[in-house]
Amino acid sequence: MTTDGMRRASLDQARLATLAPTWRIEVLPETPSTNAVCADRARTGEAEGLVVTTEHQYAGRGRLDRVWEMPPRSALAVSVLLRPELPAARWPWLPLMTGVAVARVVEGRVKWPNDLLMGPQHKKVCGILVERIDTEKGPAAIVGIGLNTSLTVDELPVPTATSLSIERGGAPVDRTEVLTRLLGELSAAYALLVEDPQRLAAEYVARSATLGQRVRAELPGDRELTGTATGIDEFGRLLLDVDGDRGGQPTAVGAGDIVHLRPER
Repeated sequence: MTTDGMRRASLDQARLATLAPTWRIEVLPETPSTNAVCADRARTGEAEGLVVTTEHQYAGRGRLDRVWEMPPRSALAVSVLLRPELPAARWPWLPLMTGVAVARVVEGRVKWPNDLLMGPQHKKVCGILVERIDTEKGPAAIVGIGLNTSLTVDELPVPTATSLSIERGGAPVDRTEVLTRLLGELSAAYALLVEDPQRLAAEYVARSATLGQRVRAELPGDRELTGTATGIDEFGRLLLDVDGDRGGQPTAVGAGDIVHLRPER
């Protein structure tokens, strides 16, 4: 097989079934959005553990309804159905938990709340979107992961993005292997979230690219806060020491875009 053929190889569903037997994995030839397919299945009563992925996602949706597209077989678009038995206040930890799982696989850093960064320039390699779906069997979480695996420099959507292949010097990436590892790490991180959340929080902090940074938080309603990111609270919110705030208490940010204002520590 040529290098380009290896770079664009299809997912091997038989290998996935063998290497990740605890998950029910469906590989679609193409779909507008794996999250939408997974959400529909959740509403019909599908049990936890369904994984929907595709060779070509052409109308995926990220945070703030941003559209995410990819050339065929150049990335992993994956949606996982979970039914967490957690208090509603703990659900914001689901994207952070997923970030830890992805970081273990790609050896990257987590940018609050839902991005993975790689390389000396801290470029985005992965985005995460978790959606809560109400179903007759109770609430479900659709964990969406978009990981750039084999995109070339010319195919990157923005200059601040990257891919596993680029960060590995152009080496081919086996998407089947990456997905298998990702699902294994997601299982382990999910178990920590339920059984040992303090240990998960400690690992998230250790892998954070945001904590210790001066950042600008772009909040709903066209509001902004600037300050230093100092921690993550028990509800998964980012804690900011806001510039000019002499009250002594950090401000908790639960939603918004975070812009790093200086290089990582």
